[in-house]
Amino acid sequence: MNDNGTLWLPEQGSTLAPEIDGLFYFVYWVGVVLFALVIGCMIYFAYRYRRRSHADRPEPVHESKWMEAAWIVVPTILVLVIFTWGFRAFIDLQVAPTNSYEIDVQAQKWAWQFKYPNGAVTTDTLRVPVGRPVRLRMSSVDVLHSFFVPAFRVKQDVLPNRYTSVWFEATKQDTFQVFCTEYCGTLHSSMLANVVALGQDEFNAWLETGGVDPSELDPVEYGALLYRQQACVGCHSVDGSDGVGPTFQGLYGAQRPFEDGTSAVADDNYLRESIVEPSAKIVQGYPPVMPPNYASLTEDQLAALIAFIEAQQ
Repeated sequence: MNDNGTLWLPEQGSTLAPEIDGLFYFVYWVGVVLFALVIGCMIYFAYRYRRRSHADRPEPVHESKWMEAAWIVVPTILVLVIFTWGFRAFIDLQVAPTNSYEIDVQAQKWAWQFKYPNGAVTTDTLRVPVGRPVRLRMSSVDVLHSFFVPAFRVKQDVLPNRYTSVWFEATKQDTFQVFCTEYCGTLHSSMLANVVALGQDEFNAWLETGGVDPSELDPVEYGALLYRQQACVGCHSVDGSDGVGPTFQGLYGAQRPFEDGTSAVADDNYLRESIVEPSAKIVQGYPPVMPPNYASLTEDQLAALIAFIEAQQ
């Protein structure tokens, strides 16, 4: 085992990984040894006690108390070792250190959003400092998701209407892959993110500029930022390609037919209503899957998003 990974496990990227890998390979090699022992005994006994002629008669076999004790005591010891080791690792995984840096995570179809204590918000890229424990407080706005970083050996379900948490401490500067491992709909396999581990000074410098000041952006630029931060990119394209929701290209000012047979022009009021109350008017050919959490957006944010949509002509 080493930091570059092995045949069975990926690279180690956190302080938790060595203990988890040690337990895995202990169980693995115990299984290999027992398998080889059982197969070896089967082959030996099949040869040693084969029938040599029709006149052969087996001799009476008497039990061995030492043998019976051995195959009770040895497996019991192995089970107790694995249980103790596994329980200790489980506690380590569940209890974050008191000095952990806490980041809020919001999962939704089909993107990850990360909010930092200073107000900075990123989508699909989680930046963390190397050498400091990081605790993620996670929730979902729609269905079940699951946060999994193979290199860190951490995995935790993310649930609607409650918080779950997971923690890790990155050991080197690198980029690590995040997966959603709970099937959450048609774009489940593309619900990916990156964990970018930075040096502490570099992380602090990024924090100072990570939360973009909307006053420094024009409405279209701010709308483009919200388009990424609010995970609109997961369902609405800007190049005319089909998605879970209608494309933003050519949307503004277009006539929109609805499932109830009515229609309306996609003006400012229609777009605002569609963001705040997405189930009010369902466009033909698209499922009503947009979550209602965008009602919490401020008026400035709504205006910026509408300006961004209007610019996609």
